[in-house]
Amino acid sequence: MKLSDFDFDLPEGLIATRPARPRSSARLLLADGDMLADRSVSDLPNILQPGDLLVLNDTKVIPARLSGRRTRISAQGAVTARVEITLLEPTAEGWRALARPLRKLKPGEIVQFGEALSAEILSISQTELLLRFDAEGDALDSALDQVGAMPLPPYIAAQRAPDEDDRTDYQTVWARRKGAVAAPTASLHFDDELLAALRARGVEFAYVTLHVGAGTFLPVKVEDVATHRMHAERGEVTAAAAAQINRTRAAGGRVIPVGTTALRLIESAADEDGTLRAFDADTDIFIYPGYRFRVTDALMTNFHLPKSTLLMLVSALMGKERIRRIYRHAVDNRYRFFSYGDASLLIPPRPE
Repeated sequence: MKLSDFDFDLPEGLIATRPARPRSSARLLLADGDMLADRSVSDLPNILQPGDLLVLNDTKVIPARLSGRRTRISAQGAVTARVEITLLEPTAEGWRALARPLRKLKPGEIVQFGEALSAEILSISQTELLLRFDAEGDALDSALDQVGAMPLPPYIAAQRAPDEDDRTDYQTVWARRKGAVAAPTASLHFDDELLAALRARGVEFAYVTLHVGAGTFLPVKVEDVATHRMHAERGEVTAAAAAQINRTRAAGGRVIPVGTTALRLIESAADEDGTLRAFDADTDIFIYPGYRFRVTDALMTNFHLPKSTLLMLVSALMGKERIRRIYRHAVDNRYRFFSYGDASLLIPPRPE
């Protein structure tokens, strides 16, 4: 299976840089087997059935994009220069982060982010660095809220800088557990009114947590897809959420993750027979055509990058040729793509 099998032409004008307003007014491409229908996210209460269970990722995006000035002491005195930092994840020693310009940084340098926060560079590798902030816990959260910006995906950040609107737009309405540096973007289409309408319809919700990392934007660099090594992300399915999903399956309801993050997590937590167990660990599950889904009956997701692992995932769910038709329809009908774009509801064909 080749990387080129997952390529397609996407006009640059279809890449969304702002979300639909209100959130639920975004377009929804319903793909039920081979049937395609142009709908709206607000139509979900009329599309879903009583007893369906939406699996929602309750991770919360932190303002992980930081602009600061580094200080180095030389024979000529203190020398300062700008540096851009994107946080990746905390470790026992400090925070893993990306930096520009990485090659000019040195261990021991101090980076000052305004007056609210500073960090010491502990170590540097070929691709990232390790930082230790002068604050932790709630004090660090408060400082990041003051000096940080939302870590917009590269294809948006290349067109505009993050602003105050993104602090709300790039966060789900049910975000609860801090730790993500990218949003579970299919979930951005939901607002309180839509959630209330879905509850009234008899649709239920289960909450899981997968802290989305910057690795979600990393390109696949191997031509043989099967040799790609997936990045790891921390996830948790509580015993209560696992039991709720198991009850839905036993009652004949459909389990529908909202977003590929929720899907990857519940597939990681499922036994071979589809039974979910409590799960609290890293997952590097890589889903591509040939994968046998254990618990997922359908998926709500945005439209993904060419040659990406997420395009491979939806191809595994729907079939490569069917996904090609779905994406061709989306391009031809000018659906908006990627994180702030429109959505699809993918329902694979029923087994014969």
